[in-house]
Amino acid sequence: MRIQIRPTLLINNKGSKRLDSIDLVWLSDLLQDIERESTLMGAAKRAGTSYRTLWNKLNEIESVLNEKLVERIKGHGSTVSHFGLFLIQFVAQIQTRYSEYSEDYQTTLSQEMAAYRLKKGKKWLLFSSSDPIIQQTIAKLTSFELRVAGSGESLERLLNHEADIAGYHVSDPENSRIIHLRLIKAGMQVVPVMKRIQGLIVQKGNPLNLTSISDLTNPKVRFINRQRGSGTRLLLDSLLTKKGLNPEKIKGYNNEEFTHSAVASTILANKANVGICVKNIAIENKLGFIYLKDELFFLAMRKELAANKEVGKLISKIRNYAGITEGYKSLGAKVQLHDWI
Repeated sequence: MRIQIRPTLLINNKGSKRLDSIDLVWLSDLLQDIERESTLMGAAKRAGTSYRTLWNKLNEIESVLNEKLVERIKGHGSTVSHFGLFLIQFVAQIQTRYSEYSEDYQTTLSQEMAAYRLKKGKKWLLFSSSDPIIQQTIAKLTSFELRVAGSGESLERLLNHEADIAGYHVSDPENSRIIHLRLIKAGMQVVPVMKRIQGLIVQKGNPLNLTSISDLTNPKVRFINRQRGSGTRLLLDSLLTKKGLNPEKIKGYNNEEFTHSAVASTILANKANVGICVKNIAIENKLGFIYLKDELFFLAMRKELAANKEVGKLISKIRNYAGITEGYKSLGAKVQLHDWI
């Protein structure tokens, strides 16, 4: 849920018992689109709605205000009336004066709602890429509900307001900067929590003597992959592309598991002899490991949520576990991130 406080006009016309409400920001944006496009049809396209819907809405608002907002001239499109231009300027002035305090108001309201939510026993929804430390942390906290999904899906859920927090990982600075910029523009805060090691996980003793990603095309190799959309799958595909390797040459490339632990279990069951996952899982399952890449793990959330005490506990616990777990490193200070954000 995303909270936004914005000016609304309430009108009570004589003889009417109801209050008509008009979202002034929406109306101002619409009038600016009409002025820019010079047609109602063009404004409708920009608003992502139908011409008829917009026409009816404008007629309704003009009736409530008893003022003409748009002049429609047959054969010459539409132009904003003098009163409409006044409204645009009026709303801009309100927004300018209000912007100094609006974020504080929204943050205060969000924090109070968060506190009430916790009292009622409701949990924050965390969509996150598969990771044993994330799972271990959530098991210790009662304020969060974990849904395991790929990094891409987790971020989309957050941006669509279907998640409160998203956990994602990236393995190169350029992609990290692109994701970070998109999140910041959407009003999110990005928190670095840990660095982890990804690689190929192989049967104990490495009987096939695998040494690099190029060995995956060996006909004797039976591979187990991660699902499409997961950050680990994206890492693998990028490495294959850099090496000029054809995924179709990898036996089992289309066989997928949704967690690192499931990849290890598949190898332990001898249904595959190599997969890709984090180093810690290989150590826990006494399997061989071939290093591929370091990557950074982030949590993203709305700015006001980042100040919540329960979220602070979540971040702290993840970093603490990362600091004492082999294959991980706690990540906090921005000086550690260099060009990643």
